[in-house]
Amino acid sequence: MSEILKSDEWQKAVDFSITDEDIARAEALTGYDEPSRDREYIQTATTDNIRNFAHGVGNDNPLHCDPDYARGTRWGGMIAPGMMAGIINAPMKGDPAPAWVKEKRKSLFKGVHVFVSGSTWDWYRPIYAGDTIYSYRGQDSLEVKTSEFSGRSVIQVLRDVKVNQHAEVVAVYKILQVLTERKTAAKKGKYSAIKPQTYTDEDIAAIDAIYAAEEVQGGNLRKFEDVVVGDSLGKMAKGPLTVTDVICFHAGGYGFVPYKPCVGRLASKNRKRIPAFYVKNEYGVPDVAQRLHWDPLWAQAIGNPMAYDYGVMRENYLYHYLTDWAGDAGIVLHIHDEIRKFNYMGDTQTITGEVTGKRQENGQNVVDVAVTFTNQRGEETVKATAVIALPSPGAPAFYQPVPQELATKAVQLMARHWELSRGGN
Repeated sequence: MSEILKSDEWQKAVDFSITDEDIARAEALTGYDEPSRDREYIQTATTDNIRNFAHGVGNDNPLHCDPDYARGTRWGGMIAPGMMAGIINAPMKGDPAPAWVKEKRKSLFKGVHVFVSGSTWDWYRPIYAGDTIYSYRGQDSLEVKTSEFSGRSVIQVLRDVKVNQHAEVVAVYKILQVLTERKTAAKKGKYSAIKPQTYTDEDIAAIDAIYAAEEVQGGNLRKFEDVVVGDSLGKMAKGPLTVTDVICFHAGGYGFVPYKPCVGRLASKNRKRIPAFYVKNEYGVPDVAQRLHWDPLWAQAIGNPMAYDYGVMRENYLYHYLTDWAGDAGIVLHIHDEIRKFNYMGDTQTITGEVTGKRQENGQNVVDVAVTFTNQRGEETVKATAVIALPSPGAPAFYQPVPQELATKAVQLMARHWELSRGGN
């Protein structure tokens, strides 16, 4: 058994830089799409994994959790929370990447710390139990910045086009990632003054009171005509954040593919596949870099005072908040969110929103809303906007039409997938 690593040795283990060469190679990949060969923990939706995923983010809306209830809605059965499209993926077969792409991607941004800073979603149809989801993906854009916290960083937007077994586009998910130099992040210590939050029984009771007052719209139809600009969307609580919350999120299906954290012999194989993803802990044991979401010492080693959540957890809280307000007959069409602060262990998020506009889009009634997450320190941690289709008498809400370019590419790639699945060349 090796000795406990000294702090300077541990820091040396995480000393990775963003290079000009990496930036140039990444820029050349912008616009290149290819089938996703990732095999996520969930590949086909079922009533059980839909419910488990919803529960993993604290979402108890019966449309996602109760088959008997859902059969009585306009959908005729349970449908997945829209953001579940981001964690369902079956491997899509396709032709090999060109040699120049393989060369550009080789060891790209090796060992550099990555965190999600926001996303943009567009939804085009629901996911039912029995649907298998595939995707094609690529880099949408790349921007280099210098920040107070991390020094040099790269803002990378990735695009996943999610497709079902019928070659129908389900959603488009654009992920905004920030890539930072670990050595710089650890030295800056911008957030080192933040202390862990503690709670009295009275504090917990006040949070429980918000939970008790939350309303799941469900069968309560929210009509477009009844909504007024300036209306509140109500208040929702999420927290205080615990390691258990992160565990439940993973248990609900979040697999963190392609890194694939795993156990025992599988972990040994994974370390050989992606050695840079494994960094020795204070005991000299190689462990996943993502443990900053539950390991306070590792979080502190890269410049944070304590462990914090995944950005996608709060994005799913956002979807929960919006769908509770919209009701069964409303449809969330579009979301754009910006994750502005970390959500540390012990933090509590209060979610509020309001209607900012009413209009016609693609021949139907939609409302624009703005949403804010605020923690117990009074800091805004997430800002978001969304577009929601609401029904009117005789005019139900519908998903938005799929852009032709996306629909065409989906059909072409899925046709090639099925051809290769039959053994075609």
